Amino acid sequence: MIKSIAIASAAASALSLLALHVLSPEFDVSWRMVSEYANGKYGWLLTAVFITWGVASWALALALRPLRAIWLGRFALLFLVLAGVGQIMGGIFDLNHELHGAGFAIGVPSLTMAAILVTLALRRAGVDVGMWPAHLSWIAFVLMAVTMIRFITSLSVAGIDVTAQSGPLASLPEGVTPYNGWANRLLFAASYLWLMTTGRVLR
Repeated sequence: MIKSIAIASAAASALSLLALHVLSPEFDVSWRMVSEYANGKYGWLLTAVFITWGVASWALALALRPLRAIWLGRFALLFLVLAGVGQIMGGIFDLNHELHGAGFAIGVPSLTMAAILVTLALRRAGVDVGMWPAHLSWIAFVLMAVTMIRFITSLSVAGIDVTAQSGPLASLPEGVTPYNGWANRLLFAASYLWLMTTGRVLR
């Protein structure tokens, strides 16, 4: 039952995020981060994205309780629980709250570590699970970091001081080619894929 909750919650989060893209087309997916949907008409739907994402992580952690028997499993479950904490924080505290960044800092790296460690622990326990969804998680994380650095650097070259902005940019200056929005969405997609495939393996 708990495994089904993990899968259903991850699917609900993914569908909510897809719905935001349809309902709020004014946010350019190439450079607008998912969290920026909080400034649109459907902020409540973004809250649903984060809350159901966190529920999926916590439900999967509960389903994986037998992994506590091995030390690698204990570390894996700790990171998965922390991922849920960060994701829930992202839902409670939106982009305009000072704790939203803390939620990101806790949730995203923790989920990336959890994907790798849980998968390794399951394989060590004899469960036939592939590594590629876990690898996609950290690849997406690295891509997002690289594209964000490139984006901020490009803005700086164009004469825009991001730290001095009182709110989100209304538009991009000429010469700035962004990819950070796509990388951000790949991160979400990779996490959904790992959560659901891991839940299906347990079923």
